[in-house]
Amino acid sequence: MTKELLDVKIEASKNAIVAQRTPQLLYLLVHIKPPKIKEVRQLDLNLCLVIDRSTSMNGQRLENVKSAAKMIVDKLSEDDRFSLVVFSDRSEVVWPASKVADKRILMAMIERIEAFGGTEIHQGLEAGLQEVRRASLSNYANHLILLTDGHTYGDDEDCLELVRRAANDGVLFSGFGLGPDWNDSFLDQLASLSGGDVAYIETPGQVLHELKQCFQGLDSAYARNVRLVTQFPPDIKLASAFRVAPTAQPLSLNRHELRLGGVEGRSPLTVLLEFTIEPQRPGQVVPLPIILAADIPSSRERDYGIRRFHEVSVVAQAPEDNPPESLVAAVQAWNFHQMNEKVWSDLDAGNVSQAETRMRRLTTRLAEAGHIGLARQLREESLKLSKQGIISPEGRKRLKFGTRSLVSQTVGLSHFDHAEV
Repeated sequence: MTKELLDVKIEASKNAIVAQRTPQLLYLLVHIKPPKIKEVRQLDLNLCLVIDRSTSMNGQRLENVKSAAKMIVDKLSEDDRFSLVVFSDRSEVVWPASKVADKRILMAMIERIEAFGGTEIHQGLEAGLQEVRRASLSNYANHLILLTDGHTYGDDEDCLELVRRAANDGVLFSGFGLGPDWNDSFLDQLASLSGGDVAYIETPGQVLHELKQCFQGLDSAYARNVRLVTQFPPDIKLASAFRVAPTAQPLSLNRHELRLGGVEGRSPLTVLLEFTIEPQRPGQVVPLPIILAADIPSSRERDYGIRRFHEVSVVAQAPEDNPPESLVAAVQAWNFHQMNEKVWSDLDAGNVSQAETRMRRLTTRLAEAGHIGLARQLREESLKLSKQGIISPEGRKRLKFGTRSLVSQTVGLSHFDHAEV
């Protein structure tokens, strides 16, 4: 019997549902990790850093980004390919894609980067992806990392199309937003196209830590370009998806596949899936297929496939549910994040009263679960909204990324509840 190249474990909120006239929710927590094998062949990196050098980056923010870039250079192996692009309202290739023979020269060039101009992200992405594509992509782990502190204007769709095409070729995109004024929704869209990450860097000193974490994940990847095939039976709908580990990130749904990211050698890739199941007749067994595909360098496998099924029995009387604690915690934390996102949706739509009601409810829930810091932050923003009619940009991002990070932690109340999502 051939040993499978991915170890897949499924935890479910329900193994049985009661026959009724309305759709029902089902949650799956899918864990994907390497099998127990002795040798893992890693691909060399093909990494491009794309750095915003606009005027707003001037000062300590840019200095810390340069220090972080030099740290990445220092960690490159002799077989890794590296490129560096800076941009404002135009782009400049500081270091064309190549192996770095003399790191001192590259570090000196990084040190000379200065800030000026506006912010046009498309300029940086286009130049960066051109450098990434200079390599034979199938022979490398390909990753573009964008660092920016601002909004791009007028080229959003062009940026999305660039990253979409690159993702189809196996290039991973990650975005790092510095300070309070960058467009988090836009970077989330870009990252979700490839299964990459978005990180909020509140203070300049965090840049080094976040880039170091990202680089370690790349350096230990076992499988890359992991996808979930989203072709389910017509009476089963995938309503939402969220990556839980190794980093928390919402995943973008599409007709054919869901890009999940990579499987690191030291930790599993875990995703939370929410399904709705249309009404079923008693006595039926509903098969829910989980079909995955991935590229596995250690076995020289491209589009390696693996299939699992979770079967749900349809019964006449409601069964007693005892979902796994890990799944309960993940759903509860995801619930917090969704409640927080609905606050901002209400505010963007002008429904201030509804937003204030949600904020009070979420503040209580967070405090009950022991997340005192987030509860305090939310209360401060709620008071600011009621008195001044505004929410601070930094408060909004702290809450968004703070509640998002809960999904990757052991959190939650003791009950299984989705009522407020």
